[in-house]
Amino acid sequence: MELENTIVDVLKTIYDPEIPVDIYELGLIYEVKIDAEKNVTIEMTLTSPNCPVAESMPKDVEDKVAAIEGVTSAVVNIVFDPAWDKDMMSEEAKLELGFL
Repeated sequence: MELENTIVDVLKTIYDPEIPVDIYELGLIYEVKIDAEKNVTIEMTLTSPNCPVAESMPKDVEDKVAAIEGVTSAVVNIVFDPAWDKDMMSEEAKLELGFL
C-alpha cells in the first residue's frame, strides 16, 4: 500500500500540458497494479486521442514511476475505453478549473 501511495504522489507531479492540473487529479489514471515482483502496470488515458503528448507522456510516466525506489519496472497501457470526460476529474481539479 505504501508503494502505491508513493506512485500516486509521483503521478501527481506530472501535468497535462493543456490543462494546469496533474494527470492523477484529472482522472487520467484508471488503474495502478503492482505485482509480487514490484512490476508496476498503469492503465491511463489521455484527454483525447489527438493529445499533443500522446507519445511523450506515457514514456514520462513510465520513467518517473520506474525511478521510484523499490519499483522493478513500470509499463503504461494507454486505453480509450472508457473515454475520458471532465466528470472523471477530482473535486479539487474541477474547482481549480472552475467547473464547480
